[in-house]
Amino acid sequence: MINEVRVVTETVENDWVTFPGGELEGRRPKTLCGPCRLRKAAGAPPRAICFHCYRADRLRQQGLQAAATFEAASAARFQDGLPFEPIDIPRLERLKFEREDARRLARAGAGQYVDKRRQAQIAARHALERLGDGLKAQGMHAAELQLPESWLPFVASR
Repeated sequence: MINEVRVVTETVENDWVTFPGGELEGRRPKTLCGPCRLRKAAGAPPRAICFHCYRADRLRQQGLQAAATFEAASAARFQDGLPFEPIDIPRLERLKFEREDARRLARAGAGQYVDKRRQAQIAARHALERLGDGLKAQGMHAAELQLPESWLPFVASR
């Protein structure tokens, strides 16, 4: 028994291809699904398009039509958000309470030093900037100072 390999050759001139089953035809899709894209990249012979390719191409066409009819500067577009929904005060209060509770828990234990460390880093950065400004005013460079080696990335980076 010889295995028959049937290759569906599609003519490009009319741009129509058959669906699986052979009863229906459709336009050749410009968008392919993942498996068909891999099959095409591997150099497999063309075959009937699958439903996923058809659906992806259909969604692409609908997106293009929607983009073509979209008016960005229309007054109706800006009126869609009006009137604004009223603020849900109980939910807002609950969210504020939950956030404050989370902050309080984050400040417990070792977390109580995080803000202090951050403030100290900011103060040190400002002090270094003032030191650098003073050096520039005197015509000196930071490399001429005898600063600790750990300060060099902060001083020499600017």
